[in-house]
Amino acid sequence: MKNYADVMFHEAVAELQKEDGSYAKYQKLYPHRQQEGFSEADIAFLQSRESIYMASVDPEGWPYVQHRGGPRGFLKVVGGKKIVCADYAGNRQFISMGNLARDDRVSIFAMDYENQRRLKMQARARLRKAADVELEVLELLGEGGPEAERVLELEVIAMDWNCPKYIPRMYSEAALREVIGPRIAALKAENERLREALESFIGDKSNKP
Repeated sequence: MKNYADVMFHEAVAELQKEDGSYAKYQKLYPHRQQEGFSEADIAFLQSRESIYMASVDPEGWPYVQHRGGPRGFLKVVGGKKIVCADYAGNRQFISMGNLARDDRVSIFAMDYENQRRLKMQARARLRKAADVELEVLELLGEGGPEAERVLELEVIAMDWNCPKYIPRMYSEAALREVIGPRIAALKAENERLREALESFIGDKSNKP
């Protein structure tokens, strides 16, 4: 992979950083973030996501951001710096697909609202019909979601873990079920025990002469 700063900190960005006083800090910091591919922690993070945001650009330079989601684990990392995922039927506008036909460059946010984490990636993207994708890739993507129409392939060029500041802490329904589910079950059991005890008490009172 390339260094994220080398890809994204172009001349105008660097000038603004200099005016702000942050330029020297980033020049010292970013060389240490260089990595050839995803680490085990990066892979675990990506493969536990349920959605990503992907931005593409139209021929006139207008950006378009699309949310892409699926069952937990719908993203798969292959080959160290490549991500594949099933592409499901959407609203049939094909904006991202049309943009990629002219410019395959995309920007991606993978969010973890629960732990206030965010992984930014710059990548080259390709969409292929599921019928044209290798069987081993389709098997890797597995089941658990709607039938895939296409497969999205992302060759990641650069990545960067972003500052967690101002990311709202939110929990998915699945996470809430894990936490609240056992408590609800315990409350239901306790309620049933109390109901039976009350019925027994009322029965004893009514049987007394």
